Amino acid sequence: MANQKHHNRSRRRKEFEGDLKSTLGMGTMLKTFTEYQQVRNFSDNTIDTRRRQCNDFILWCGQRSLTRVDQVTRPILQRYQKHLFYYRTKDDKPLSFRSQLSRLSSVRVWYSWITRNNYLLSNPASELELPKVGKSLPKEILSPGEADLVLNQCDVSTPLGIRDRSIMETFYSTGIRRSELSNLDVYDLDTRLGVLRIRSGKGNKDRVVPIGVRAIEWALKYQFDVRPGFVTDPNENALYLGAEGLRLSGYQLGSIVNGYIAAAETGKSGSCHLFRHSMATAMLENGADIRYIQAILGHASLETTQIYTQVSIQKLKEIHSATHPAKNKNQQDGHDENSDSENESSTDSPEPPTKPK
Repeated sequence: MANQKHHNRSRRRKEFEGDLKSTLGMGTMLKTFTEYQQVRNFSDNTIDTRRRQCNDFILWCGQRSLTRVDQVTRPILQRYQKHLFYYRTKDDKPLSFRSQLSRLSSVRVWYSWITRNNYLLSNPASELELPKVGKSLPKEILSPGEADLVLNQCDVSTPLGIRDRSIMETFYSTGIRRSELSNLDVYDLDTRLGVLRIRSGKGNKDRVVPIGVRAIEWALKYQFDVRPGFVTDPNENALYLGAEGLRLSGYQLGSIVNGYIAAAETGKSGSCHLFRHSMATAMLENGADIRYIQAILGHASLETTQIYTQVSIQKLKEIHSATHPAKNKNQQDGHDENSDSENESSTDSPEPPTKPK
């Protein structure tokens, strides 16, 4: 069902740019490469990203009268790399080096496949030097109080408010990715064991993650009291539905969560991934072993998870403030100007859901 969903969505797009008639036409080669990835069971996200980014390269080449894969040389690829460096978005912002790296990597993987399958004798992208990208820290992290403030922006007297509260509680409790939540079916939530089953996550891997009691209660409230009113197709298994009865896409989820974060006026911006970062940081600061966090987040490498050890500086600041001899004057006088407790928003559990008859 999930794979069919992604394929249906893909068919609504214009999938391939460029020459689809010539054997070595760029459109033909990209279509064949895409079919190869599907046969090898690459994840839908990987296939879609590579197709889109290679299409961008094909369009750039077409503007220079390059329509066949054998017309591309290393100097041409270097010109494309320079084009990405100077490219500006509609907001007049440059592409990040991470975005440039992703686009160039897709083209390089494509040309590596073309060469391995003997469509070309040599690979013009083999020696292309990719931009170096450091491990950047998450730009924003919500404190527990700020996270609660965002969650409480939902109007839980309405069906959409209950659904949105359940969505954000699930994000905050499990730290799953936007695409993973979009892909959830009703049977992926096991309330008895308190776990979520993530199918075909990043890298096309399945995993099981814990989900907290509060998030489960909101999920049950949504499932019993709200979801039945959204269902238009009894065969639709998606857990989270839009008002029209269709599975919520990643884009829709991002728009929903972004709206509540903006409404909370915490001074921090972000969307679904903000809850992922905040959850991991909070767990680390409260003593969770980093390897457990790695398993929950679904990181293939521990190095990816270790970035949160750099983010988790709050405890170090508290220890430094409490033990360093060079305290400021107010602290030495027994008065801490930051000691006033914050009034955090209430995050009570929902009213018990109406059990189906």
